[in-house]
Amino acid sequence: MKWIDTPPAWLLGAILIAWGQARYYPAGLEFGGAWSDFAGGLLVGGGVLLMLLAVVELRRHHTTVLPHGTPSALVQSGIYKRSRNPIYLGDLLVLAGLILRFDAVLALPLLPIFTWVIERRFILPEEDRLRRTYHADFGRYEQKTRRWV
Repeated sequence: MKWIDTPPAWLLGAILIAWGQARYYPAGLEFGGAWSDFAGGLLVGGGVLLMLLAVVELRRHHTTVLPHGTPSALVQSGIYKRSRNPIYLGDLLVLAGLILRFDAVLALPLLPIFTWVIERRFILPEEDRLRRTYHADFGRYEQKTRRWV
């Protein structure tokens, strides 16, 4: 059951809720055709690219990608210069893009809910582990790099 409490599982759950809302309860609402498909595609593509850049950087430093894993390095280079959590930001962009693509207007509240869950379940514990492991180095990194963007 541990696999259920992972960011991809939470993301998949949110995506399925958005899809279900669009499919079974559209309530006559929509974002508006081609522009939302295009914007949704850009967001999904940008999110996937962000995640790939982050995973490549983590692999380059030979540290874990798993949120509950013990990091073997404090990665501050590449995309991690811009965001302390580019994979989670990518997840959020993918969710936002799919909500646009599905025309799931009523699923928009999933974005702040997903952000809250990811922050509480994964980001805060990860930051605590990094703070305990890398002390002042993480403190300096936290000061110069924002959590999301």
